[in-house]
Amino acid sequence: MADSSHGPASFMVQANALLRKNLTFQKRNLRTNIRLIAFPFFLCLLLVLIQHLVDNELDKPKNKCGCSCVDTRCETKVCGIEYSTLDQAFTCPVPHPVNWPPFLQIPAPEFRASRTDFTPFLDLPDDSCKMTGSCPVTIILTGGNQSLGQSLAGNLFMGAFSPNSSHIFSSLTSVLLGSYSEPKITNFLEPAFFSGLPVYIIQPQCAPNFSLSVPDPIASETRQQEVRCVQGLHLWRNSSSEVNDELYKGYQQGNSERKINEFVAAYDFLDTNEHNFNVSIWYNSTYKNDNGNPPNLVRVPRSVNMASNAYLQFFRGAGTKMLFEFVKEMPKPGIKLSLDFSSLLSALFFTWVILQLFPVILTSLVYEKERNLRIMMKMHGLGDDPYWMISYAYFLFISLTYMLVFVMFGSLIGIKFFTLNDYSIQFVFYFIYINLQISLAFLVATVFSKVKTASVIGYICVFGSGLLGRFLFHFFVEDASFPRGWIIVMELYPGFSLYRGLYEFGQYSFLGSYMGIDGMQWKDLSDSTNGMEEVLIIMFVEWMVVLPVAYYLDQVLALGSGVRKHPLFFMEKFWKKRSPSFRRPSLRRQGSRVFVQMEKADVSQEREKVEQLLLEPRVNHAIICDNIKKVYPGKDGNPEKFAVRGLSLSLPRGECFGILGPNGAGKTSFINMMIGLITPTSGTAFVQGLDIRTDMDKIYTSMGVCPQHDLLWETLTGREHLLFYGRLKNLKGAALTQAVEESLKSVNLFHGGVGDKQSGKYSGGMKRRLNVAISLIGDPKVVYMDEPSTGLDPASRNNLWNVVKRAKQDRAIILTTHSMEEAEVLCDRLGIFVDGNLQCIGNPKELKARYGGSYVFTMTTSSNQEDDVENLVRSLSPNANKIYHISGTQKFEIPKQEVKIADVFQAVENAKKMFTIHAWGLADTTLEDVFIKVAQGVQALNVLS
Repeated sequence: MADSSHGPASFMVQANALLRKNLTFQKRNLRTNIRLIAFPFFLCLLLVLIQHLVDNELDKPKNKCGCSCVDTRCETKVCGIEYSTLDQAFTCPVPHPVNWPPFLQIPAPEFRASRTDFTPFLDLPDDSCKMTGSCPVTIILTGGNQSLGQSLAGNLFMGAFSPNSSHIFSSLTSVLLGSYSEPKITNFLEPAFFSGLPVYIIQPQCAPNFSLSVPDPIASETRQQEVRCVQGLHLWRNSSSEVNDELYKGYQQGNSERKINEFVAAYDFLDTNEHNFNVSIWYNSTYKNDNGNPPNLVRVPRSVNMASNAYLQFFRGAGTKMLFEFVKEMPKPGIKLSLDFSSLLSALFFTWVILQLFPVILTSLVYEKERNLRIMMKMHGLGDDPYWMISYAYFLFISLTYMLVFVMFGSLIGIKFFTLNDYSIQFVFYFIYINLQISLAFLVATVFSKVKTASVIGYICVFGSGLLGRFLFHFFVEDASFPRGWIIVMELYPGFSLYRGLYEFGQYSFLGSYMGIDGMQWKDLSDSTNGMEEVLIIMFVEWMVVLPVAYYLDQVLALGSGVRKHPLFFMEKFWKKRSPSFRRPSLRRQGSRVFVQMEKADVSQEREKVEQLLLEPRVNHAIICDNIKKVYPGKDGNPEKFAVRGLSLSLPRGECFGILGPNGAGKTSFINMMIGLITPTSGTAFVQGLDIRTDMDKIYTSMGVCPQHDLLWETLTGREHLLFYGRLKNLKGAALTQAVEESLKSVNLFHGGVGDKQSGKYSGGMKRRLNVAISLIGDPKVVYMDEPSTGLDPASRNNLWNVVKRAKQDRAIILTTHSMEEAEVLCDRLGIFVDGNLQCIGNPKELKARYGGSYVFTMTTSSNQEDDVENLVRSLSPNANKIYHISGTQKFEIPKQEVKIADVFQAVENAKKMFTIHAWGLADTTLEDVFIKVAQGVQALNVLS
């Protein structure tokens, strides 16, 4: 492991290392990335296919303007509106529109004004007229001059009418026509004549009903239309407020479709006199569409003409008339019936398309936390800032590529949603939103630690946002009566902002395709009905807010990304400048200590050594643990769990310290505190003079870790792992190449091309060796190895031990293991950990001498001779202790000072003459015996307490 001679890696070096790793990782996942980028292709092709089917259906003869044969052989055809059916008329040319007489919008008989409990005016007809259909149509008047107003009202309704059969429509200009049929968006066909409802003539006194012959421009024939007379009634009110109140109450008491007490119109003549004609007109707007569809024509012009005509006749005589002859449709050319399917589906469909990126980004971020890959990178020197910059830039690149492919391919195949709207507006919209989406993914990732949970929530957001947008938000946007302020509030949810922007693009492209004009342009953003401008502002502001909030929560919550920082961590530099008393935590004792259990002399000696080092720190001590503790809070009624109970330890450079202990003793919790995975409950530790509570980012630059579980990218090779972590340790060029080669050779992953295979294809032992190589590359000053030889075969284990022996010469190593042989071979000192406490400490020989001052004598005989064996042992050593007994096999501890080995051999030879001995043995105490003895002693003490 080559030496890093340039100190900690700089920001750009870390960023370069992560970028190279990400690019290599994505190269290995090329198929997945191709599928992601190709997703827009398939969606565009699907849209084109559906559009083609729709166009084929609309291009059928039944949807085209009609044609008719001129000659018998049909060699010549004439086409036009007069040869079409009604459902074809929309697409046909209309060079000479029909002149229709103007109509008033009058109430249906059952809705005409009458006396009710909420309209108590006595001049209204009795409510019973609604039952018989005899209610008059009523006009309300008010103004500053009542006598003038009532005189003008007398001229509103015209007198007797005599139809002229030869010029029927011309004769209708002298009377007031009314209809309660629904108006349409065009005057090509007057619905009063083609709705099947009667046409009314409004007169002061009714004449007999009659019928008219009405020309049908479609069928080129005439049809009979029933014409009825209805009485016109005008009523005076004292003020405009009374008029407004009466109109409002008649509308308010009805449902949303119709009023139940309708008036034809209302007039306020204000200050009208002989020299001044000034009038305000109320009209019924119930028949106008306000739901986003093209608005119906409103029958208002005839109401205006009535007031003007009445004024002229009053001041200029009855012979003076302002005739209103007809209304007609504008001439128009024939059009091809078409429907832009992409624009029609745009908001919901494209919302789902763009939101598909959100769970992809979210699960990628959470995956690195769940697998502890991010903290692994952090423990080898990768800072948060380069991680955020490279990760954000990578996701932005993927998102931009995704959207560019989508827009470009959609444009190439002619999807009008893309081709009609200004591309610069589309770019700004998509760019801002994908940045907001990435920021949201980083924000949401801070609260998840499991990929499955994050994936489920991500896709719920995708489909939920689209469905809520289409079936809830969509109706609010199109409802003109819904407050615009609440629309903006709803757009604060990013899914609705995306939907609104796509909705605007769809509306403009749909109308552009329908009318043959361009879609949305920059000038259209100033339109009060266009919501794109507010959406762009909202999304940009949210992007600027969400991104720093996500970074802050990542540092403070730190779920899977290291030790949590103080909520005001960003104020640290400010505190240093403003407060002279501010100091980084120094090497000093952390709080008071209370020990319930008496410590062994060696443990107490180590604690005293730590206290002395805290007062007079020595440079050669790489690690100093000062009464470090970890307590897990109780859950579900269980008590607190004390994982580590006040550990004090000092470790100089060049020493390998081994931690032994049964499962659950607290070894891994201690290691996790030292490497920054969890925070101590109390106490602290100093690594190279830096406090693990506040300086982990700096500690990571000189630290190596071999975790208990393999933390690897399965698609990266062993060499690529080492290259990445070597760069994080500031290795470059030839030094990096040499370090990687040596690392692979040292752990036996070099030959046979093993180092160039993906780590997902490694065996468990090969993965462990790679993790050891990663922990040692770049010359880290402190290395933590949590059971490094687990799963290794004997040859590989011996080779690994040689690597660790060489590595410990100039660095401090803390190693946990269950292998007593490994501990004895590698460790300069050992500590036995039981129930969160350090029970003993020393080198292997000292521990065996201290806890193993006895021989272990084992003998196997028949069951009926066990007493003879025990008598034999008691004759050798009265203080011998039986430690094992099963089926004739017994094991005894014999104090060394009481026996000689020669005496034992002689006694066994004599015993063979008296009874049969199947096997026997005499052994010195092993490290395993010491471990078992210490662990059992603590457990027995816990039972007694």
